[in-house]
Amino acid sequence: QVQLGESGGGLVQTGGSLTLSCVASGGDFSAYIIGWFRQAPGKPREFVAAISQTVGNTYYGDISKGRFTISRDNAKATVFLQMDSLEPEDTAIYYCGARIGGYYYRYLWPHEYDNWGQGTQVTVSS
Repeated sequence: QVQLGESGGGLVQTGGSLTLSCVASGGDFSAYIIGWFRQAPGKPREFVAAISQTVGNTYYGDISKGRFTISRDNAKATVFLQMDSLEPEDTAIYYCGARIGGYYYRYLWPHEYDNWGQGTQVTVSS
């Protein structure tokens, strides 16, 4: 099975940008749908975006509001989440999840993903 590791989080001011990375190892990365989720304290994990295995089709949750862009580089076994115009409400731990099979736009819930990274903290100050 694939192992995932997120990086790129940090502290940023309102209106700033961050690019998160999700690096995979131990599996055929191009076989996996990758989703980004986030979890704020006391709240459930919520869907941010997903990307298909090879073509790179994308699907976004409402919380992305056109500010986030998901992409992938299968040669580097990496998925990126570019986040612009960040707001304090975006403060959360961001996780990437992986699953094999199906249609990328159908999997909007954490339980639909089989593998997870440890998360990376994003804090947006006002």
